[in-house]
Amino acid sequence: FSRIIRLGEGVASTGRLSEAAMARTIDALRVCSGKLQRAQVARSRLVATEACRIAANGEEFLDRVHAETGLDIEILSREAEARLAVSGCAALLDARSELALVFDIGGGSSELVWLDLTTRAGDRPRSVLERVEAQNAIAAWTSLPLGVVTLAERFGGRHVTRDEFEAMVAFVREHLEPFEREHGFRDRIRNRRAHLL
Repeated sequence: FSRIIRLGEGVASTGRLSEAAMARTIDALRVCSGKLQRAQVARSRLVATEACRIAANGEEFLDRVHAETGLDIEILSREAEARLAVSGCAALLDARSELALVFDIGGGSSELVWLDLTTRAGDRPRSVLERVEAQNAIAAWTSLPLGVVTLAERFGGRHVTRDEFEAMVAFVREHLEPFEREHGFRDRIRNRRAHLL
């Protein structure tokens, strides 16, 4: 089941989740709740990310979700979101690489996770990494308040002019620069076997 709900729509400007976005989300979560019940899922972890982290009414919304759907959803920290991104794509990482930079681009934020794959224990020739190995390889991470929804709202939505696009690229670069300065991944990627994911 997949549905675009845009929960964070307008949060960057208002600081609150809108009634329309919350209603769309609860409708989708009712479907999810039904699927979990029919599948008799005994154990699950349900999480919310940036929209609920930054919205003044994020916790209140999750209380409403619980009341209307029975689902208990926790607000994930930025670090936990970055770590889960690595776990979720660990099987896609090329273990022959020395370095990897994982991008998790969401609606309200983007997480970048720098992996140093030279620190792996053992010398097992495999094409993929296990989740634990990937977690242990995390050398640095950052979370930026930039996602597809926040950028679209800031820079003109679906119909972006060339000037707006260039302004958006400059804005993203400005936010990436401190992480680049601290870790120098541009030069590392250029000079070593690296994987961007």
